[in-house]
Amino acid sequence: MVNPEIEKRKTFAIISHPDAGKTTLTEKFLLFGGAINTAGAVKRNKANQSNTSDFMEIERQRGISVATSVMGFEYSGKRVNILDTPGHKDFAEDTYRTLSAVDSVILVVDCVKGVEEQTEKLMSVCRMRNTPVIIFINKMDREGKEPFDLLDEIENKLNISLCPLSWPIGQGHTFKGVYSIYKKHLNLFNSDKTKVTDSVVAVNDLADEALLDYLKEGEVKGLQDEVELVDGVYGHFDQSLYNEGLLAPVFFGSAINNFGIKEILDTFLEIAPSPKHREAEERDVLVEEKNFSGFVFKIHANLDPKHRDRIAFLRICSGKFERNKFYYHTRQDKKLKFANPMDFMANEKSIVDEAWPGDVVGLYDSGNFKIGDTLTEGEKLHFKGIPSFSPSIFKEVENMDPMRTKQLEKGIEQLTDEGVAQLFVMQPGNRKVIGAVGELQFEVINFRLEHEYGAKCRFRTLSYSRSRWVTSGDKKKLDEFLKRKQQHIGADKEEHPVYLADNDFMIDMTKRDYPDIEFHTTSEFK
Repeated sequence: MVNPEIEKRKTFAIISHPDAGKTTLTEKFLLFGGAINTAGAVKRNKANQSNTSDFMEIERQRGISVATSVMGFEYSGKRVNILDTPGHKDFAEDTYRTLSAVDSVILVVDCVKGVEEQTEKLMSVCRMRNTPVIIFINKMDREGKEPFDLLDEIENKLNISLCPLSWPIGQGHTFKGVYSIYKKHLNLFNSDKTKVTDSVVAVNDLADEALLDYLKEGEVKGLQDEVELVDGVYGHFDQSLYNEGLLAPVFFGSAINNFGIKEILDTFLEIAPSPKHREAEERDVLVEEKNFSGFVFKIHANLDPKHRDRIAFLRICSGKFERNKFYYHTRQDKKLKFANPMDFMANEKSIVDEAWPGDVVGLYDSGNFKIGDTLTEGEKLHFKGIPSFSPSIFKEVENMDPMRTKQLEKGIEQLTDEGVAQLFVMQPGNRKVIGAVGELQFEVINFRLEHEYGAKCRFRTLSYSRSRWVTSGDKKKLDEFLKRKQQHIGADKEEHPVYLADNDFMIDMTKRDYPDIEFHTTSEFK
């Protein structure tokens, strides 16, 4: 029998291409869940209208999410934990790590632009984990692609079967609301961006004459025909296929205008999975086990710029987490206890006394944690699935103020511990090289070094565009390789050797020349 506290938990991430409306949807969930009273529309470059989940200064200035926010609230007898992820492609690795900490996903698609490149990449990560996915087609108040065309595009590009559980009535200037195929009722909305103003009309079926009190005859006829077609093409919702990540329910709405939000939230709470077992390298960890276990999937320094704090985000996998209890840090082989573990409502924090599987708690960290670290009650466990990926841009750090060297080194170390980018140390001279996926990461590092650590640096672009972790069963051969290729070798944060190359051709040549060396595209090769 699973503990009711675990059954109550619904932990999920909201993912999308930038500008599809992901952060707005997050905010509206908080609004409908009663966690906030009014919502300020997310507008670029207006700090006074910044949304609840974007709390870093650079995010407020640019109107994009570059760090994962964690928000929890109670709704309809459930504990909802939302992880809002960066949409920008330069922070895909942070999103990937976040997906390791959730039980399901809501993927937001812009009805005007359809499936975009980043949407496909994010979906491929969900497929790797068989994560259950719900799709929310946003911005239906704008003139966009036809619903049936959108569904075809999503099925083809994302390689997943769909099952619409709601259907839009009109689109753009004719948009009236949504009909719930799943719950058999009509949701009519006013365009109120700040308050919860839904009006739900229960209807027995689409032949119900009561519909004519709210919609024109032509609208009712169009809705009847379309829903009949949906039923014929997509069939009924199959819970088991959804749980296996093979079937995605689809909802339509407009997050900024509160259209369709309650519909997706209520249905999500009903069908989305509660926490399940987790794979560790040693064994499967069952959610109902008595002993506590959890892993760190994110670290964030200076969440509060007034206090130089550093918080590790811990996903609980089994047992019960308790404040002031000693837990075993498997990598460091030592015991730690936490006097002020944090519960989150975006940037609002409160102390939590106990937490259950599915919950995410923030642990004040004085430098004990790295991403992927495991806490248990004594057992040696290492949870799978939080690798580093091969970056494609490499730049050497050049200190612009020698008087602030200590601050620069501390800043670089903490920001790369957070996973903003990767740090490689090259010899001779302990040269620090930052590896990243995109230019925006360097912008963020520069901004945060200056504003949070008082340190200034510039980045000198290197010719490398590929990296591979290198291992060998023959230590002598590995040592020989590292010596010969010293100018191309960096050490990552775990002191593992990484081979840096200018292009794929160079990697292929090196592989041929050194057949005893194994080359890995991610750090998870153990």
